[in-house]
Amino acid sequence: MNAAIRGCVRAGLKAGFEIDGIMRGYAGLLKEEIIPLNHRSVSNIISHGGTILKTARSKEFATPSGKEAAVKILLKHNIDALIVIGGDGSYRGAAELWQKFDYPVIGLPGTIDNDLNGTDQTIGCHTAVNTALDAIDKIRDTAHSMERVFIVEVMGNKSGYIAVEVALGAGAEDVIVPGRKFDYERMCRDIKEGNKKGKISWIIVVAEGAGHAHEIANTITTMTGLETRFVVLGHIQRGGTPTGQDRIMATRLGAAAIDLIQQGMFGKAVGVLQDEINVIDIKDATHKEFRHLDDFCHLIKLLT
Repeated sequence: MNAAIRGCVRAGLKAGFEIDGIMRGYAGLLKEEIIPLNHRSVSNIISHGGTILKTARSKEFATPSGKEAAVKILLKHNIDALIVIGGDGSYRGAAELWQKFDYPVIGLPGTIDNDLNGTDQTIGCHTAVNTALDAIDKIRDTAHSMERVFIVEVMGNKSGYIAVEVALGAGAEDVIVPGRKFDYERMCRDIKEGNKKGKISWIIVVAEGAGHAHEIANTITTMTGLETRFVVLGHIQRGGTPTGQDRIMATRLGAAAIDLIQQGMFGKAVGVLQDEINVIDIKDATHKEFRHLDDFCHLIKLLT
């Protein structure tokens, strides 16, 4: 997100705009935590994970009165347009500001789950996958040395994107994702048969919304008699040095948001499709379906 903030600020200043930053998202907006941003404010942040503006959830903003108060604060501070960097919740809030209050908004896709429409990838998803892959590569060494089954839980409450990408990239033996029925008996049968043939280690990736790693590990131990360990990667996937792909995409999207503001195009979300900037209505940008999920899961099994 820092690369996106930098892209917005640098492009906005070049266009002759004054740029303010709102600390802690909608929660900070309602508390009027608004600060000026300039070239120096965003110096040397492109290589840093997270966001210099911080982030927070806001129950108050989710209410109609909260959104109305937010618009009044924006107008009070003479803010002519709002660029929202976030996921589907942030987008839904921004869409309501545009639809119900006619307040100018632009959305940038900032979520590691890659679950927004109108873009092939979202800001942060590439870095999150690489971070998880790095961890699993290390776990694989232990699994092979100690001849054990390992369950690795990655983020993805409603989305299986990270789990599938990580499982495929890590050469995992199986993947468990939300919204897809999983055959535990078949998996345990495969593990036992593989063990008889001399296969000494297994890596199984599970998205957090599809099951709990410790419960799956217990199930496998009970059904196979083989020692099984689990690792929950958790918030390690949300930090770290962003990849070059994430930095470049975020910078391009920040500049594209400023272009839309200059053109007077609001209520839009900006993304990248086939390496080209893509613009859609922000109300249509939530809930992307990962269409190739079954194909990817089949490929993982095919290559095991």
